[in-house]
Amino acid sequence: MSKDKAAEKNGHSKKNGKAMSAAVSAGAAKSALSHVSPPLHQDPHAVRDTREKVLEVAIGHEVRAFRKKLGITVADLASATDISLGMLSKIENGITSPSLTTLQALSRALGVPVTAFFRRFEEERNAVFVKSGEGVDVERRGTRAGHQYTLLGHIGSDTSGVTVEPYLITLSEDSDVFPTFQHDGMEFLYMLEGEVVYRHSNNLYRMTPGDSLFFDADAPHGPEELTHLPIKYLSIISYPRGRGGD
Repeated sequence: MSKDKAAEKNGHSKKNGKAMSAAVSAGAAKSALSHVSPPLHQDPHAVRDTREKVLEVAIGHEVRAFRKKLGITVADLASATDISLGMLSKIENGITSPSLTTLQALSRALGVPVTAFFRRFEEERNAVFVKSGEGVDVERRGTRAGHQYTLLGHIGSDTSGVTVEPYLITLSEDSDVFPTFQHDGMEFLYMLEGEVVYRHSNNLYRMTPGDSLFFDADAPHGPEELTHLPIKYLSIISYPRGRGGD
């Protein structure tokens, strides 16, 4: 074999090796992500078709909640009300609509008024719409370092038991890096503009538009290097109600 052909063959071999290595790395990363991603336990596209169905689910939720609060089993409640186990199971799971007579029996056994079963159904479900540029600028720990926090919405009371704070964070020429944050809950970042090196615990992530970072906010985190200004990203913080963020 000539030297030219040997060199060409060697070059092809190295190129194929690099391509294979890159493919293996990409495959490993995808496999790792797939491995750590937990399965979703609810269908985000599920719709309760009718107002009647929503009422059945609401009543069932309250019956189960009152029963568990008393520390009694479905069998105990069935015995106290003369309602069959199968019917009670359907009521608690929102599969059937109980009659007024059944609701009266349940209210006596559980020690609550009949109207208590409709509480969840009657609760108002809120939504907040914020036009572009109309978010509320708020003071947070990073503000003194020139970080602008614009709150994009807030719902004071809902049924989830979780507080969610969506912010648009802007870092400009006047901004400095800031000592790391650490707080309860989870946080999700989505880059919109610029480039930043973001720290979470002992790891650094170079983020550009379209990149996202989702993490346990109890670990130290925050911008490490403001690479390309201006920087804008969404920060969505969630934590159990009654416990604060930064």
